[in-house]
Amino acid sequence: MAILSNEYPRLAARGIDIESIKSALKAQQVETPSWGYGDSGTRFQVFHFPGAARTIWEKLQDAAQVHQHTGICPSVAIHIPWDRVEDYSELVEYAESLKLEIGAVNPNLFQEQEYKLGSLCHPDPAVRAKAADHILECIDIAEEVESDIISLWVADGTNYPGQDNFRRRKHRLEEGLAEVYGALHSWMRLLIEYKFFEPGFYHTDIADWGMAYALARNLGPQAQVLIDLGHHPLGTNIEHLVAFLIDEGKLGGFHFNSKKYADDDLTSGSIHPYELFLIYNELIDGARDPEVAMEVAYMIDQSPNIKPKIEAAIQSVVNLQNAYAKALLVDRERLAEAQQAGDIVAAEETLQTAFQTDVRPLLTVVRQEMGVPADPLAAFRASGYQEQVAKERG
Repeated sequence: MAILSNEYPRLAARGIDIESIKSALKAQQVETPSWGYGDSGTRFQVFHFPGAARTIWEKLQDAAQVHQHTGICPSVAIHIPWDRVEDYSELVEYAESLKLEIGAVNPNLFQEQEYKLGSLCHPDPAVRAKAADHILECIDIAEEVESDIISLWVADGTNYPGQDNFRRRKHRLEEGLAEVYGALHSWMRLLIEYKFFEPGFYHTDIADWGMAYALARNLGPQAQVLIDLGHHPLGTNIEHLVAFLIDEGKLGGFHFNSKKYADDDLTSGSIHPYELFLIYNELIDGARDPEVAMEVAYMIDQSPNIKPKIEAAIQSVVNLQNAYAKALLVDRERLAEAQQAGDIVAAEETLQTAFQTDVRPLLTVVRQEMGVPADPLAAFRASGYQEQVAKERG
């Protein structure tokens, strides 16, 4: 505790309970994506990284390294058909042998030739049926791997005015979602993702959080909204919509990443760390409200095209830990008093005090108590794992 008493003398004076903050940090969980461990690229080129995972089995091996070095990443999201296997019980057993579990199941509605004009929104009922059948397959897979989340991004849209009828596409989408929602088991949730553009450059069928919210609300309590930090127009106040969805009971999960321009899928926290802190501030505020019921899935969705895959995942996890730790340090009583009094400067300074706090010593102690490396990235680099798999996998 010496490192804490030396680093945070003002925290004790403000009555902040360090032990409760440490407990919260130890309980933090972040899901990593299987696709984040394989080769990836841009629309122009896939860049090959020595030792990048080629199969779901190798992806789990790499994800186990992230969990081993951070202690807070026990689950791995899978993408179908990329991660399809013949025996899912074998996949679950293998994950368990690595001290992992299978997390959210992500259907793929964007890579088949038939989906050129859409999937659930396609004018052809045969294509819509194919898309719905694929989601139903993913629900079956989720049951086999004991996952409770179907994470759905409908990539449908159009590229030109007049290409299709907006309202008819909406009706097709609602019909398809109703079919798959009806197939959910009582313990499952359907998290509906949105994106304001791409691959449709004129319009996207689920273009923003409001559309996703309306769809989820109409479907029922097992449907919620999934926020991807890169899926908004520049300047969107994400922390505001987070608070709105929390209050509506419709915030289901996150895909953490960072953006500079569009859906860049950069390392979480690498571009706008203050925004990430403010998002966590709203999440903590909601969790502290006894009248709010929150069940939020925290997942990373990034594409480290030119970075080593495991190192990029560890960087993201550490950045998420930093943001969460700082948000936990917000003096909420002082903040509420300043807000009630209309003291704008005091309210902002309360947030800035927490955000500007160096939480690395605190996280060092937390990691030591959890039995994981104090510096996860340095420990992984020193482990020799990357060199080993580069030699084994080619």
